[in-house]
Amino acid sequence: MKTAIKIYCLVLLAMASGQVRASATDSLPEQHKEYSGHQLRTPFLNKLYQWVKEFSSVDTNYIEPQRYNYTFMMQNTNTYEVYHLRNHKGQEVVFSPRPAYKVGPYFGWRWIFLGYTIDLTQFKNGDGRRDLNLSFYSSQIGMDLFYRKSGNSYRVKRLTLGDDIDTSPMKNAQFEGFNSSVKGFNLYYIFNHRKFSYPAAYSQSTVQRRSCGSAIGGIGYTKHTLNVNWQEFEELVEKRMGGTLSSGILDTTAIAGNVSYTDYSLSGGYAYNWVFAYNCLFDISLQTGLSYKRSTGNTNTSTSGFLKNFDFKNINVDGILRVGLIWNNTRWFVGANSIFHTYNYSKSRFSTNNIFGSVNFYVGYNFGKR
Repeated sequence: MKTAIKIYCLVLLAMASGQVRASATDSLPEQHKEYSGHQLRTPFLNKLYQWVKEFSSVDTNYIEPQRYNYTFMMQNTNTYEVYHLRNHKGQEVVFSPRPAYKVGPYFGWRWIFLGYTIDLTQFKNGDGRRDLNLSFYSSQIGMDLFYRKSGNSYRVKRLTLGDDIDTSPMKNAQFEGFNSSVKGFNLYYIFNHRKFSYPAAYSQSTVQRRSCGSAIGGIGYTKHTLNVNWQEFEELVEKRMGGTLSSGILDTTAIAGNVSYTDYSLSGGYAYNWVFAYNCLFDISLQTGLSYKRSTGNTNTSTSGFLKNFDFKNINVDGILRVGLIWNNTRWFVGANSIFHTYNYSKSRFSTNNIFGSVNFYVGYNFGKR
Protein backbone atom coordinates (compact mmCIF):
# COMPACT_ATOMS: atom_id res chain seq x y z
CA MET A 1 0.00 0.00 0.00
CA LYS A 2 2.82 2.40 0.88
CA THR A 3 4.62 1.65 -2.39
CA ALA A 4 1.44 2.23 -4.39
CA ILE A 5 0.91 5.61 -2.76
CA LYS A 6 4.48 6.68 -3.51
CA ILE A 7 4.20 5.64 -7.16
CA TYR A 8 0.89 7.45 -7.50
CA CYS A 9 2.39 10.64 -6.09
CA LEU A 10 5.38 10.39 -8.41
CA VAL A 11 3.18 10.01 -11.47
CA LEU A 12 0.97 12.94 -10.54
CA LEU A 13 3.91 15.14 -9.75
CA ALA A 14 5.58 14.28 -13.00
CA MET A 15 2.40 15.20 -14.84
CA ALA A 16 2.12 18.45 -12.91
CA SER A 17 5.65 19.39 -13.92
CA GLY A 18 5.06 18.54 -17.57
CA GLN A 19 7.26 15.44 -17.57
CA VAL A 20 4.62 12.97 -18.73
CA ARG A 21 4.33 13.50 -22.44
CA ALA A 22 3.53 11.37 -25.48
CA SER A 23 6.64 9.39 -26.37
CA ALA A 24 5.76 8.66 -30.00
CA THR A 25 6.05 12.21 -31.37
CA ASP A 26 9.14 11.52 -33.47
CA SER A 27 7.44 8.66 -35.30
CA LEU A 28 4.40 10.69 -36.34
CA PRO A 29 3.95 11.99 -39.84
CA GLU A 30 5.69 15.32 -40.43
CA GLN A 31 2.45 17.32 -40.51
CA HIS A 32 1.64 16.23 -36.95
CA LYS A 33 4.99 16.93 -35.31
CA GLU A 34 4.04 20.47 -34.31
CA TYR A 35 1.56 19.18 -31.72
CA SER A 36 2.93 19.32 -28.20
CA GLY A 37 2.86 16.50 -25.68
CA HIS A 38 -0.07 18.19 -23.93
CA GLN A 39 -2.11 18.16 -27.13
CA LEU A 40 -1.42 14.47 -27.65
CA ARG A 41 -2.94 13.55 -24.32
CA THR A 42 -6.45 12.25 -24.12
CA PRO A 43 -9.10 14.67 -22.80
CA PHE A 44 -9.06 12.79 -19.51
CA LEU A 45 -5.30 13.19 -19.08
CA ASN A 46 -5.52 16.86 -20.00
CA LYS A 47 -8.15 17.43 -17.32
CA LEU A 48 -6.11 15.44 -14.81
CA TYR A 49 -2.99 17.41 -15.72
CA GLN A 50 -4.77 20.75 -15.17
CA TRP A 51 -6.26 19.52 -11.89
CA VAL A 52 -2.88 18.39 -10.52
CA LYS A 53 -1.12 21.51 -11.82
CA GLU A 54 -3.56 23.67 -9.88
CA PHE A 55 -2.16 22.23 -6.63
CA SER A 56 1.08 24.14 -7.16
CA SER A 57 -0.43 27.35 -8.56
CA VAL A 58 0.69 30.34 -6.44
CA ASP A 59 0.89 34.13 -6.52
CA THR A 60 4.62 34.76 -7.02
CA ASN A 61 4.28 38.19 -5.38
CA TYR A 62 3.82 36.26 -2.12
CA ILE A 63 5.44 32.87 -2.72
CA GLU A 64 8.67 31.96 -4.51
CA PRO A 65 8.45 28.45 -6.02
CA GLN A 66 11.19 25.93 -5.53
CA ARG A 67 14.03 26.30 -8.07
CA TYR A 68 15.62 22.89 -7.49
CA ASN A 69 14.58 19.27 -8.02
CA TYR A 70 16.41 17.53 -5.18
CA THR A 71 16.99 18.03 -1.47
CA PHE A 72 19.24 16.44 1.11
CA MET A 73 18.42 17.05 4.77
CA MET A 74 19.51 15.91 8.22
CA GLN A 75 16.81 16.01 10.90
CA ASN A 76 16.55 15.50 14.63
CA THR A 77 13.07 14.46 15.84
CA ASN A 78 11.98 14.53 19.49
CA THR A 79 8.63 12.96 20.39
CA TYR A 80 6.50 13.59 23.49
CA GLU A 81 3.28 12.13 24.89
CA VAL A 82 1.07 12.65 27.95
CA TYR A 83 -2.03 10.77 29.18
CA HIS A 84 -4.16 12.45 31.83
CA LEU A 85 -6.80 10.19 33.49
CA ARG A 86 -9.41 11.50 35.94
CA ASN A 87 -12.44 10.01 37.74
CA HIS A 88 -15.62 11.72 38.93
CA LYS A 89 -14.20 12.09 42.46
CA GLY A 90 -11.44 14.38 41.24
CA GLN A 91 -8.71 11.77 41.61
CA GLU A 92 -6.27 11.85 38.73
CA VAL A 93 -3.08 10.31 37.43
CA VAL A 94 -0.80 11.50 34.63
CA PHE A 95 1.33 9.01 32.67
CA SER A 96 4.10 10.00 30.28
CA PRO A 97 6.88 8.00 28.60
CA ARG A 98 10.41 9.24 28.41
CA PRO A 99 10.93 11.38 25.29
CA ALA A 100 12.39 9.75 22.18
CA TYR A 101 15.33 11.43 20.44
CA LYS A 102 15.87 10.47 16.82
CA VAL A 103 18.25 11.55 14.09
CA GLY A 104 18.64 10.60 10.47
CA PRO A 105 19.00 11.63 6.81
CA TYR A 106 16.24 12.54 4.36
CA PHE A 107 16.27 12.76 0.58
CA GLY A 108 13.63 14.64 -1.38
CA TRP A 109 12.44 14.95 -4.96
CA ARG A 110 10.13 17.94 -5.33
CA TRP A 111 7.17 17.14 -3.03
CA ILE A 112 8.35 13.68 -1.95
CA PHE A 113 10.55 13.28 1.14
CA LEU A 114 11.83 9.88 2.26
CA GLY A 115 14.07 9.30 5.24
CA TYR A 116 15.01 7.14 8.17
CA THR A 117 15.73 8.11 11.77
CA ILE A 118 17.39 6.14 14.56
CA ASP A 119 16.12 6.38 18.14
CA LEU A 120 19.21 7.30 20.14
CA THR A 121 17.50 6.34 23.40
CA GLN A 122 17.11 2.68 22.35
CA PHE A 123 20.70 1.78 21.52
CA LYS A 124 21.08 -0.32 24.67
CA ASN A 125 17.56 -1.41 25.59
CA GLY A 126 14.54 -1.20 23.33
CA ASP A 127 11.21 -0.46 24.98
CA GLY A 128 8.89 -1.79 22.26
CA ARG A 129 7.72 1.67 21.23
CA ARG A 130 6.50 2.21 17.65
CA ASP A 131 6.15 5.64 16.07
CA LEU A 132 5.34 6.51 12.47
CA ASN A 133 4.50 10.02 11.26
CA LEU A 134 3.98 11.10 7.66
CA SER A 135 2.96 14.62 6.64
CA PHE A 136 2.10 15.85 3.15
CA TYR A 137 1.93 19.58 2.36
CA SER A 138 0.81 20.98 -0.99
CA SER A 139 -0.44 24.47 -1.79
CA GLN A 140 -4.09 23.52 -1.30
CA ILE A 141 -4.23 20.31 0.73
CA GLY A 142 -2.31 18.95 3.70
CA MET A 143 -2.46 15.58 5.40
CA ASP A 144 -1.00 14.03 8.56
CA LEU A 145 -0.80 10.25 8.95
CA PHE A 146 0.29 8.85 12.29
CA TYR A 147 0.65 5.61 14.21
CA ARG A 148 1.93 5.41 17.78
CA LYS A 149 2.17 2.40 20.06
CA SER A 150 3.49 2.72 23.59
CA GLY A 151 6.30 0.62 24.97
CA ASN A 152 7.20 -0.04 28.61
CA SER A 153 8.82 3.30 29.37
CA TYR A 154 5.84 5.09 30.98
CA ARG A 155 6.30 6.95 34.24
CA VAL A 156 3.88 8.50 36.72
CA LYS A 157 4.27 12.24 36.29
CA ARG A 158 1.58 13.18 38.81
CA LEU A 159 -0.91 11.49 41.14
CA THR A 160 -3.71 13.39 42.90
CA LEU A 161 -5.85 11.64 45.53
CA GLY A 162 -6.97 14.58 47.66
CA ASP A 163 -5.71 17.83 49.14
CA ASP A 164 -4.60 16.18 52.38
CA ILE A 165 -2.62 13.30 50.79
CA ASP A 166 1.04 13.74 49.87
CA THR A 167 1.69 11.75 46.69
CA SER A 168 5.15 13.17 45.92
CA PRO A 169 6.82 9.72 46.37
CA MET A 170 4.97 8.63 43.21
CA LYS A 171 6.53 11.27 40.97
CA ASN A 172 8.52 9.73 38.11
CA ALA A 173 7.83 6.18 39.31
CA GLN A 174 8.22 3.73 36.44
CA PHE A 175 5.02 1.84 35.63
CA GLU A 176 4.90 -0.98 33.07
CA GLY A 177 1.18 -1.70 33.41
CA PHE A 178 0.14 1.07 31.01
CA ASN A 179 -0.29 0.48 27.27
CA SER A 180 -1.78 2.70 24.59
CA SER A 181 -1.95 3.17 20.86
CA VAL A 182 -3.34 5.76 18.48
CA LYS A 183 -3.57 5.71 14.70
CA GLY A 184 -5.35 7.89 12.17
CA PHE A 185 -5.15 10.84 9.85
CA ASN A 186 -6.03 14.53 9.52
CA LEU A 187 -6.89 15.98 6.11
CA TYR A 188 -7.26 19.74 5.70
CA TYR A 189 -7.77 22.38 3.02
CA ILE A 190 -5.94 25.75 2.84
CA PHE A 191 -8.36 28.36 1.49
CA ASN A 192 -5.91 31.17 0.68
CA HIS A 193 -3.46 28.78 -0.98
CA ARG A 194 -2.28 31.13 -3.73
CA LYS A 195 -0.76 33.59 -1.23
CA PHE A 196 -0.19 31.47 1.89
CA SER A 197 2.26 28.54 1.78
CA TYR A 198 2.26 25.69 4.28
CA PRO A 199 5.15 24.02 2.39
CA ALA A 200 7.30 27.11 3.04
CA ALA A 201 7.09 26.45 6.78
CA TYR A 202 6.98 22.64 6.98
CA SER A 203 8.45 21.05 3.84
CA GLN A 204 10.89 23.75 2.65
CA SER A 205 9.67 23.39 -0.95
CA THR A 206 8.73 27.07 -1.38
CA VAL A 207 9.71 30.40 0.18
CA GLN A 208 7.15 32.82 1.63
CA ARG A 209 8.17 36.34 0.56
CA ARG A 210 5.33 38.41 2.06
CA SER A 211 3.44 37.81 5.30
CA CYS A 212 0.05 36.22 4.82
CA GLY A 213 -2.50 34.00 6.54
CA SER A 214 -5.26 31.57 5.62
CA ALA A 215 -8.32 29.92 7.07
CA ILE A 216 -8.15 26.11 7.28
CA GLY A 217 -10.87 23.47 7.28
CA GLY A 218 -10.44 19.75 7.75
CA ILE A 219 -11.65 16.29 8.72
CA GLY A 220 -10.02 13.65 10.86
CA TYR A 221 -10.21 10.04 11.97
CA THR A 222 -8.37 8.37 14.85
CA LYS A 223 -8.58 5.06 16.68
CA HIS A 224 -7.48 5.06 20.33
CA THR A 225 -6.87 2.15 22.70
CA LEU A 226 -5.92 2.45 26.37
CA ASN A 227 -5.15 -0.33 28.87
CA VAL A 228 -4.22 0.14 32.52
CA ASN A 229 -3.49 -2.63 35.03
CA TRP A 230 -4.93 -0.95 38.10
CA GLN A 231 -4.08 -3.84 40.42
CA GLU A 232 -0.42 -3.43 39.49
CA PHE A 233 -0.76 0.33 39.94
CA GLU A 234 -2.22 -0.05 43.46
CA GLU A 235 0.70 -2.31 44.37
CA LEU A 236 3.10 0.36 43.12
CA VAL A 237 1.34 3.03 45.19
CA GLU A 238 1.53 0.92 48.35
CA LYS A 239 5.21 0.19 47.68
CA ARG A 240 6.18 3.81 47.11
CA MET A 241 3.95 5.43 49.75
CA GLY A 242 3.89 2.73 52.39
CA GLY A 243 1.25 3.02 55.11
CA THR A 244 0.35 6.61 54.28
CA LEU A 245 -2.29 5.35 51.84
CA SER A 246 -5.09 3.29 53.33
CA SER A 247 -6.63 0.53 51.24
CA GLY A 248 -9.42 1.65 48.94
CA ILE A 249 -8.73 5.40 48.91
CA LEU A 250 -7.88 5.20 45.20
CA ASP A 251 -11.21 4.50 43.50
CA THR A 252 -10.02 2.49 40.50
CA THR A 253 -13.54 1.17 39.89
CA ALA A 254 -14.45 4.61 38.53
CA ILE A 255 -11.54 4.62 36.08
CA ALA A 256 -11.68 2.37 33.05
CA GLY A 257 -8.97 -0.23 32.75
CA ASN A 258 -9.64 -0.88 29.08
CA VAL A 259 -10.94 1.76 26.70
CA SER A 260 -11.19 1.75 22.92
CA TYR A 261 -12.79 4.59 21.02
CA THR A 262 -12.97 5.94 17.50
CA ASP A 263 -12.82 9.67 16.90
CA TYR A 264 -14.50 11.40 13.93
CA SER A 265 -13.85 15.14 13.71
CA LEU A 266 -14.61 18.29 11.74
CA SER A 267 -12.10 21.07 12.35
CA GLY A 268 -11.44 24.67 11.45
CA GLY A 269 -8.71 27.12 12.21
CA TYR A 270 -6.27 29.71 11.00
CA ALA A 271 -2.58 29.76 10.05
CA TYR A 272 -0.27 32.74 9.60
CA ASN A 273 3.14 33.04 7.95
CA TRP A 274 5.11 36.00 9.30
CA VAL A 275 8.08 37.03 7.16
CA PHE A 276 9.99 38.96 9.84
CA ALA A 277 13.22 39.27 7.80
CA TYR A 278 14.46 38.40 4.34
CA ASN A 279 14.52 34.57 3.93
CA CYS A 280 13.16 34.20 7.49
CA LEU A 281 9.71 32.85 8.34
CA PHE A 282 7.71 32.15 11.48
CA ASP A 283 4.48 30.18 11.18
CA ILE A 284 1.79 29.40 13.73
CA SER A 285 -1.33 27.38 13.02
CA LEU A 286 -4.18 26.34 15.30
CA GLN A 287 -7.08 24.05 14.44
CA THR A 288 -9.88 23.16 16.82
CA GLY A 289 -12.44 20.53 16.00
CA LEU A 290 -15.70 19.06 17.17
CA SER A 291 -15.18 15.33 17.42
CA TYR A 292 -17.57 12.49 18.02
CA LYS A 293 -16.26 9.59 20.10
CA ARG A 294 -17.72 6.13 19.50
CA SER A 295 -16.41 4.02 22.35
CA THR A 296 -16.25 0.54 23.85
CA GLY A 297 -14.73 -0.41 27.18
CA ASN A 298 -15.48 -1.49 30.73
CA THR A 299 -17.02 1.85 31.71
CA ASN A 300 -20.59 0.59 31.19
CA THR A 301 -20.98 3.14 28.39
CA SER A 302 -20.19 1.02 25.35
CA THR A 303 -22.02 1.75 22.14
CA SER A 304 -22.73 -0.07 18.90
CA GLY A 305 -24.14 1.48 15.79
CA PHE A 306 -22.99 5.01 15.05
CA LEU A 307 -26.32 6.61 14.11
CA LYS A 308 -28.52 4.44 16.28
CA ASN A 309 -26.63 5.39 19.43
CA PHE A 310 -25.69 8.96 18.53
CA ASP A 311 -25.49 11.13 21.63
CA PHE A 312 -24.43 14.78 21.84
CA LYS A 313 -22.70 13.96 25.12
CA ASN A 314 -20.10 12.07 23.05
CA ILE A 315 -19.00 15.28 21.29
CA ASN A 316 -15.73 16.78 22.58
CA VAL A 317 -13.28 19.45 21.47
CA ASP A 318 -9.88 18.41 20.08
CA GLY A 319 -7.02 20.51 18.72
CA ILE A 320 -3.91 20.62 16.52
CA LEU A 321 -1.09 23.14 17.01
CA ARG A 322 1.71 23.71 14.50
CA VAL A 323 4.65 26.09 14.92
CA GLY A 324 7.52 26.57 12.48
CA LEU A 325 10.64 28.73 12.23
CA ILE A 326 12.92 28.63 9.17
CA TRP A 327 15.67 30.46 7.30
CA ASN A 328 15.68 29.51 3.62
CA ASN A 329 17.68 31.18 0.82
CA THR A 330 16.38 28.57 -1.72
CA ARG A 331 19.76 26.78 -1.78
CA TRP A 332 20.36 26.21 1.96
CA PHE A 333 17.81 26.05 4.75
CA VAL A 334 17.82 25.53 8.51
CA GLY A 335 14.94 25.56 10.96
CA ALA A 336 12.66 23.89 13.47
CA ASN A 337 9.00 22.97 13.66
CA SER A 338 6.57 21.20 15.96
CA ILE A 339 3.19 19.52 15.60
CA PHE A 340 1.03 18.62 18.62
CA HIS A 341 -2.35 16.86 18.75
CA THR A 342 -4.71 16.82 21.70
CA TYR A 343 -7.71 14.52 22.17
CA ASN A 344 -10.35 14.63 24.90
CA TYR A 345 -12.59 11.75 25.96
CA SER A 346 -15.21 12.23 28.67
CA LYS A 347 -17.86 10.08 30.36
CA SER A 348 -19.86 10.61 33.53
CA ARG A 349 -17.43 8.63 35.72
CA PHE A 350 -14.22 8.83 33.76
CA SER A 351 -12.31 11.19 31.41
CA THR A 352 -8.96 11.21 29.70
CA ASN A 353 -6.88 13.73 27.78
CA ASN A 354 -4.11 12.63 25.42
CA ILE A 355 -1.46 15.00 24.03
CA PHE A 356 1.23 13.81 21.65
CA GLY A 357 3.53 15.46 19.18
CA SER A 358 7.04 16.03 17.93
CA VAL A 359 9.65 18.79 17.72
CA ASN A 360 12.01 18.71 14.71
CA PHE A 361 15.33 20.45 14.03
CA TYR A 362 16.78 20.24 10.55
CA VAL A 363 19.36 21.56 8.09
CA GLY A 364 19.30 20.92 4.35
CA TYR A 365 20.65 21.63 0.90
CA ASN A 366 18.79 21.94 -2.45
CA PHE A 367 20.46 21.01 -5.74
CA GLY A 368 19.72 20.13 -9.35
CA LYS A 369 18.12 23.21 -10.91
CA ARG A 370 14.84 22.72 -12.74
